[in-house]
Amino acid sequence: QILFRGRLPFTLRHKHADYETLRPANQMSKIDYPKPDGKISFDKTSSVYLTGTNHTENQPVHLQLKDSNLPINYTLKEFDEPAQRYCPVGVYEIQRDKDNQNPKFVINSQNCIHCKTCDIKEPSQNITWVVPEGGGGPRYGNM
Repeated sequence: QILFRGRLPFTLRHKHADYETLRPANQMSKIDYPKPDGKISFDKTSSVYLTGTNHTENQPVHLQLKDSNLPINYTLKEFDEPAQRYCPVGVYEIQRDKDNQNPKFVINSQNCIHCKTCDIKEPSQNITWVVPEGGGGPRYGNM
């Protein structure tokens, strides 16, 4: 910073797109995170509230799937559906019936805080993030 005053004569680049570096679930060990305590750590729903994000009712969904079968038929089997973990506020989830069968990919777009992580991390590049109607977004009031 001091030597070049923020003007480096080159740009550092990654060799691969972020989504290309995700490894299959069977090659990784499962991480068991502790439950949020409500003092230092919080659940994902509380985190949505803290962003001040507001969406109008009946707004068109701004998170679209190119292929609605891909999350269950490919990314769930291959990667244990990473969207349910990389999304910081739990927009994506896998719901199952009472017998823990018949998985269904659910998008809770009303919780989206417009971070675009899904656009960057989705291994199949199946999720398209478009600008939401109405210009809503995070309003971090206490920052």
